[in-house]
Amino acid sequence: MISVTLKAHFDGRSILLDEPYQIPFNARLLVTLVEPGQDDERALWAELSLSGLAEAYDDDEPDYGPADLKRQ
Repeated sequence: MISVTLKAHFDGRSILLDEPYQIPFNARLLVTLVEPGQDDERALWAELSLSGLAEAYDDDEPDYGPADLKRQ
């Protein structure tokens, strides 16, 4: 079986999936707890990465295709 990552939350009694997903009967599960605030930190890093990429690649950059690649 392939691995699938599903977002979920704990309501104080049960683990609830954030989106519907058909889990097979008796499927083995691994549960990873994410500390509060990690999502905020991850979002900040993603925002920083996007701003860095926006500065590196301007809208005036030409589109390069396979013909532009050279073998050495």
